[in-house]
Amino acid sequence: MNFKHKFALAVLASTLLLTTACSNNKSASTSNAVATKVSKKTTITFWYSLTGKSKATLEKLTKDFEKKNPNITVKLQSQGGNLGDLQSKLVSSLQSPKNLPTISQAYPGWLYSAAKNKLLVDLKPYITNKKIGWSSYQNSDIKSALWDGAKINTTQYGVPFNKSVEVLFYNKTLLDKYHVQVPTTMAELKKASEEIYQKSNHKVKGVGFDSLNNYYMLAMKDKGIDFNSKIKFDSKESKAVINYYAEGVKAGYFMTAGTEKYMSTPFNAGKVAMFIGSTANEAYVKPGLAKGNEYGIAARPSNYNVQQGTDIYMFSHASKLQRTAAFLYLKYLTSKSVQRIWADSTGYMPVNSSVLTSASYEASTQSKVPKILAKTSKKLYYLPVLKNSESAYDQVNANMQTILASAEKGKSWTNDIKTAQSKFANAWKQ
Repeated sequence: MNFKHKFALAVLASTLLLTTACSNNKSASTSNAVATKVSKKTTITFWYSLTGKSKATLEKLTKDFEKKNPNITVKLQSQGGNLGDLQSKLVSSLQSPKNLPTISQAYPGWLYSAAKNKLLVDLKPYITNKKIGWSSYQNSDIKSALWDGAKINTTQYGVPFNKSVEVLFYNKTLLDKYHVQVPTTMAELKKASEEIYQKSNHKVKGVGFDSLNNYYMLAMKDKGIDFNSKIKFDSKESKAVINYYAEGVKAGYFMTAGTEKYMSTPFNAGKVAMFIGSTANEAYVKPGLAKGNEYGIAARPSNYNVQQGTDIYMFSHASKLQRTAAFLYLKYLTSKSVQRIWADSTGYMPVNSSVLTSASYEASTQSKVPKILAKTSKKLYYLPVLKNSESAYDQVNANMQTILASAEKGKSWTNDIKTAQSKFANAWKQ
């Protein structure tokens, strides 16, 4: 075979290969294209973990959605009463993707491997679609920080759902009794706590933090340090964050939840005058505070606040119509009118900026949270979705518990910090 024949065959082969590739790409593109309507009866499944009023509200909203979208049926499937149950079910089902639901509540860190293995749907084409989406992120009115918190490796896999931040709960009756102003900075928080402890003859502690890992992560962020594997638990900045809390515990004016698990318990009993925790705590403080006492809620006394709560993620095994049906459901749940109902009924933070800052929401008589929520959520931070970030975050909690236990006993925590650094580093590497 001469050169011309070889060249001709090579050109023919290349042409056929290119044609096949173009055909395949076209087919893939067509199969991944966004369906702009649900043209026939379509059923989607939604895994969630909500209880009480939150569950009842979701059920009612879902029925309302189905009435407005007669071609879509949403099967709500509870996965237990706590998020741990849901996480376990999701993690085990990732081994057999066909067993996964259409959509599910989740923290992004739970689905890091799912994203890596292409088991999730990139929602940006739906969000920016002019017919079924919002055309742009800005038009969604959902806070940009919440959108960012629902990304994994910069891809928009999630839609923000049941969100909350941390706030300062304070016993107004006690603060008035001891002539102590509501603190607005961490320095003021320490000073106020010392005053309360002294003026109460050591009967009432000043403050405690519900989440030790949030305490650490936000305190480091306020120092300009992001939560990642570069953090040295025994660094100068880290020691300053640790010592702030540990020295207060040793001196008696700071408190840890300890065996009572949540700070709302000693707060309701009058053992501590203030605590920092999720807005969701109001549901326990409001009916539980000792008779004759009045509570107040103020902005978290820090530069940054943490965005907590889950997003909703869609799994890639869903058909084209299921994907569109699921997205329309997510769009409905995050609409302004529905978010106002959701926030009023459950106490969760509305994800829409216009709802969050509306005069009617801030003037709500059902909760003391709305009045200060916009102020305390201006600068939001979230646990970065990195390999092993969840494990490292959990290790921070264990580290802080060990350190504060030593402080409570009046022991030195210097060696605890050294051991903690090794455990923290290993958590990132596992």
